[in-house]
Amino acid sequence: MANLLSIKQRFGIIGVSQALDQALGTAVRVANTDLTVLITGESGVGKEVFSKIIHSLSSRKHNNFIAINCGAIPEGTINSELFGHEKGAFTGANSERKGYFETVDGGTIFLDEIGEMPLDTQAYLLRILESGEFMRVGSSKVNKTDVRVVAATNVDLVDRVKKGKFREDLYYRLNTVPIKVPALKERREDIPVLFRKFAVDFAEKYRTSPINLDEKANLLLVNYPWPGNIRELKNMTEQISVLSEEREITAEMLIDYFPNIMKRNLPAIQNGQGEDFAEREILFKFLIDMKNDLNDLKSLVFELIKSNNLNMPDLKGLRPFNMQRPPERSFDSSFEPNIPSYYPEDSSMPSVVVPNNEDGPIIITDGNQDTSYNIVEENLSLEDMERDMISKALKKYKGRRKEAAKELGISERTLYRKINHYKI
Repeated sequence: MANLLSIKQRFGIIGVSQALDQALGTAVRVANTDLTVLITGESGVGKEVFSKIIHSLSSRKHNNFIAINCGAIPEGTINSELFGHEKGAFTGANSERKGYFETVDGGTIFLDEIGEMPLDTQAYLLRILESGEFMRVGSSKVNKTDVRVVAATNVDLVDRVKKGKFREDLYYRLNTVPIKVPALKERREDIPVLFRKFAVDFAEKYRTSPINLDEKANLLLVNYPWPGNIRELKNMTEQISVLSEEREITAEMLIDYFPNIMKRNLPAIQNGQGEDFAEREILFKFLIDMKNDLNDLKSLVFELIKSNNLNMPDLKGLRPFNMQRPPERSFDSSFEPNIPSYYPEDSSMPSVVVPNNEDGPIIITDGNQDTSYNIVEENLSLEDMERDMISKALKKYKGRRKEAAKELGISERTLYRKINHYKI
């Protein structure tokens, strides 16, 4: 851990998430080898930083390092850029030129957006990875190079292989050691720390005091999906640092400066009908728990009836008790509850009747009473159910909203709104 901490400080990496530490630990362990590394992750997560870490901690650290964006080089010139060309090889080739693999001999090449590399270039790259040999464009002479390749991509290479846009043999050759850099939405605990770091940096740059977020604004920040990852967070922090006259940023101010922060990746809405999915999740969870409790209660009552030989009148609209246990739950056959008798010897035992519907309510009545009965209706208000579930979750986690929200399957922002709504 101490080693990772020093590396984070050296390369300016901020974060304490387990996924980030795992990726960083893999990069450190593989750095001092010559294995080919494939770094995957969304755009803006810092894949190039990982390539620099691998080079700086390797035996090649005193040699050249170059980062190349394969998607930014035109298809007609990428072979010349990477492998060089001879004079007259194509129109405009007025002199010979060394390619990157020749000039960086002994060092490390970082090939970003490797998925955008043309198929013919992929064949040349595969030969270098397997034998270290290449030929300049327009030449028949075989050259040798000793270059370590670190590749990176923000697309699914397996999918591109299936579509015939990426060589399968090259994919497996590059993927010797895979490193997945987590997206910002996968390390939400690092978002407030990154924001404060950027705020301090921009305060020093523009000679002002750093901006701060109140609780609600910070909640918005953490729950935003960040499709642009760290790059997007940094740009947003700089924008607010420059434009805002206030140093204490509220949720309303944050929305004004950054309206997209209210966007969420919710499930698709069909037929144009919008629903609050968070509330549905709470309701579904409550109904599932209620069904399980009901099944347990039914099984217990059936077992008590069987063990105490309770009288079972055959009433109109009701069927005699079936001695079979319900399939949903099972009890130990040795279960013998010790239930004291509260009825005098001359009184009738209570009767238990079960409706024809298998899932209907079980009614226990006094044998001397009229068989007509009233069923007490249960409170089925959705708001009451939701309020009860939220209260139980908060009580279970002693008021810690983050854990309670996770238990309920909703965001912390939604939970905060409902606490205020129900005045819990």
